[in-house]
Amino acid sequence: MSIFTKKLGISLIAALALGSASQAFAGATIINPAGTVAIGVDNLGQLNTSTGSVAVNASATGVSYKFPDGSWRDATAPGCLCEGWGVSVNGTTSGYANNDSGSANLTQTAFSSTASTASVTTQLTSLPGLTVTHAFTPATNAATSLYRVHVTITNNTGVDVNDLKYVRVMDWDVPPTEFDEYVTIKGTATTSFLELSHDDGFETSNPLASTTPIDPSTLNVDFTDNGPNDHGAYFRFNFGGLADKNTFEFDIFYGAAGSEDEALAAIGAEGIELYSLGQSNGGQRTGAPATFIFGFAGVGGVAIEPDPNGVPEPGTLLLTGLALAGLWQSRRVRQQ
Repeated sequence: MSIFTKKLGISLIAALALGSASQAFAGATIINPAGTVAIGVDNLGQLNTSTGSVAVNASATGVSYKFPDGSWRDATAPGCLCEGWGVSVNGTTSGYANNDSGSANLTQTAFSSTASTASVTTQLTSLPGLTVTHAFTPATNAATSLYRVHVTITNNTGVDVNDLKYVRVMDWDVPPTEFDEYVTIKGTATTSFLELSHDDGFETSNPLASTTPIDPSTLNVDFTDNGPNDHGAYFRFNFGGLADKNTFEFDIFYGAAGSEDEALAAIGAEGIELYSLGQSNGGQRTGAPATFIFGFAGVGGVAIEPDPNGVPEPGTLLLTGLALAGLWQSRRVRQQ
């Protein structure tokens, strides 16, 4: 199946699926104070919105970077609005949001935004006590390059749940060669909660659905500069059980930098454990004119790039992480 055919099929599925999703129609495009990165947050916490869009190469903003000529160019919204997330419990119940491949079984309970921040809370429509909050703020240590999305999953259902899964997926469309980019994924071997990863950014956000890579060689492994192709990044995590009145928290990062070196420095500064880079065809060596970033922390891994501010190298962090695994787990899951 061609990528075009796949995109068309996904769009038709989305048109049918949207009827079962909450439609609050809230959204916001937020820009970091440095004026370098813009994020389009849609009504259920997925990316890509036309509300306040700044991108000149798409009808919506997802992850945009201000290029040297002053124009905002986006790396997720061109072609299709293929970015989203999903959560599932007990192997039977899921809710998910994706403007292209479909949204279902999520109800928005809160949405707020400022010029540079946004927060969205949703709950599973069929399991109202299971809530997910995505809070978007400029990153602490790499604020000129990254947005941090603090994700809080809360169980107030009255019963313990198990098999808690979370998916985040995106199709990279990196300017100036949208639909023909190089993709990198790193951190798969040391991220203990990672259940599945590959390069198919057109897949559903439903954690209970089966997915396949575009390039089979990208399945559950690290890879560097795979391409050129029209592809992206898919990550599915399994966080295990979550007792009633408890929460699980982790972070997602989105952003961009003017070179690969700058992007890796931002990743190191935030202690990111698992990431994907999107680079244009021709920009895979230096990362210019923009290297786009999608990453995670707090997902059972270790920092995989050195911190430019002097935090120990990844090997040291690995040993420390293994030694303190039990302490880390108790810190990430907390009782209300």
